[in-house]
Amino acid sequence: MKIISLSENTTNQESLGTEHGLSLYIETDKNKILFDTGASELFYENAQKLGVNLSDVEIAVISHGHYDHGGGLKTFLSVNSKAKVYINKRAFNKHYAKRPNGELEYIGLDQTVMPSERIILTDDYYKINDELELFSNVEGNDYVPSGNKSLLMQSADTQVEDSFAHEQNMIIHEKDKILLLAGCAHRGIVNIVSHMNVKLNRQADYVIGGFHLYNAANGKSEDKETVKKIADYLMKTKSIYYTCHCTGVESYKLLKKFLGEKIRYLSTGSQIII
Repeated sequence: MKIISLSENTTNQESLGTEHGLSLYIETDKNKILFDTGASELFYENAQKLGVNLSDVEIAVISHGHYDHGGGLKTFLSVNSKAKVYINKRAFNKHYAKRPNGELEYIGLDQTVMPSERIILTDDYYKINDELELFSNVEGNDYVPSGNKSLLMQSADTQVEDSFAHEQNMIIHEKDKILLLAGCAHRGIVNIVSHMNVKLNRQADYVIGGFHLYNAANGKSEDKETVKKIADYLMKTKSIYYTCHCTGVESYKLLKKFLGEKIRYLSTGSQIII
């Protein structure tokens, strides 16, 4: 299995652009997959520079209904004519961020891409094929990101705190390995990992994703004690972690201090071979 980061907040190559977003290209023995599209067409521009042909992608997954993970969806649909795109049925609800000045900013998906016969709306569990499955609506409230409090969803004629039932995670089975992908872990990376462990009755060999330990709305990182508790839980698992995007540099450094080689950073241009 090969994973290439097409778009992320940082880069390991000067020729590649960066943005507040995430997009990963994944190639398995059976599938070519795009996990999220970042905030804009940047994932496509970087893919060209990295030698990734997005027209070959057969399956695309959007992790949740925020622009920084699905903002490039219209671009993807225009450069790829065959892939089905799997999105949770709740993801096209309207989503907002409450800024420090009290104003609400729309951060949801582009509503104009719907309806589309290529978009498959998923529920709490969806099996794509023998290799790929999706799950959402994760239960549990252990170390849920404090930054969630400033993220809202439309409910009738008002806005309420987002439940993140629209956030889906992907499990990839290849040979004897399992990879878990979490876009932003708004439901809390501990809860997501625990949910998968119970569902499969085994742990993932690798976990990739943002952990949302940095609140972009106010520029603050998660408190150190919470990060340490998360690290304590992750340390007890057998998984190797690759994190990025909304984890934040400060929180990543703290996780690295506690987890050592069990955790690594995934910048734009990074490649992982499993």
